[in-house]
Amino acid sequence: MMAKTSTRGPRWADAGIALTGFGLYYPAEMIANEADSTETGNDIDARVLGNVSVRSRHRSDDTETIPFMAAEAGRQAIKDAGIEPADLDVIVLSNWTTPAYTPDHGPQTAALLGIPETFAFDVAGACVGFLHGVQTAAAYLRAAPETGYALVVCSEQFSRRVRPGSRGELVCSDAAGAVVLTKSADQHGLIDIVLHSDGSRADVISARPPKGWVRSKESLPDHAAASLVEACAEVLGHSAVSMADVDWVVPHPGTDVVHRRVRQELEVPEEKFVVNFARRGNTSSASIPIVLAEEMAAGRFRPGDLVLSPAIGAGWYYGAMLYRLC
Repeated sequence: MMAKTSTRGPRWADAGIALTGFGLYYPAEMIANEADSTETGNDIDARVLGNVSVRSRHRSDDTETIPFMAAEAGRQAIKDAGIEPADLDVIVLSNWTTPAYTPDHGPQTAALLGIPETFAFDVAGACVGFLHGVQTAAAYLRAAPETGYALVVCSEQFSRRVRPGSRGELVCSDAAGAVVLTKSADQHGLIDIVLHSDGSRADVISARPPKGWVRSKESLPDHAAASLVEACAEVLGHSAVSMADVDWVVPHPGTDVVHRRVRQELEVPEEKFVVNFARRGNTSSASIPIVLAEEMAAGRFRPGDLVLSPAIGAGWYYGAMLYRLC
């Protein structure tokens, strides 16, 4: 699929929005996948997921709620950014795997951080929720001159959205990841974000009552790969950047089937394509920020590195974000 035609330049390049703090939380229970597991699912599972290469995944218990995990990841990101919770002007929380009628998870997360009156709210963009959250938080910071800091946190319990005994149970995992966005005239980290939705493909992935278990159509890898490639081409085109200029590709990791196709079509060397899928599983919208937190802490990613993060999700949502680490 060709990128959508656009003559605009990078939306955020001169906005002075930087990603300055990173954090994560993994539930205490880590489950090792056995090589001889009998959880094989059906033929569609096999074609969508391919060989299950996830060696371990996390499952939250009843105390590790969405707000709890979000607050734990948020504390790390706040500390990493060198600020205090009270410095935050807004909290945007992404979650779709454990929806609540009311109250929302965002205000509860703010309360756990000791700042109950800080403006906080939820977004639900499936596995693209991190990109939705960053775009929303950046727009809030730019629109309000008196603001300086935003926390984007993605907290997901994907293990609860898969049918017991299915191959998906070996892949889906729980985690929270967070980033602090800082508005600064001296730092220009965020370059561009493109976001799209296509309601004609709403049934490619679904999770319907009463169980809410995820169901995917056999065509999922085709749609996912095409959308990821399209979004990458579009965001790179806005910034007149080539794939050779990109230091790291940190995508939402759907499945190994999709990973291979995207790497091949974008001609991305395997060493530049960074996911923690094998160790952490598919953590939905938390997948990108937890990789950033891991790799920044390990020193593999460094300030100044140019990163491309595409994502797709049920909806049908897709998009990509281009940014420099600060």
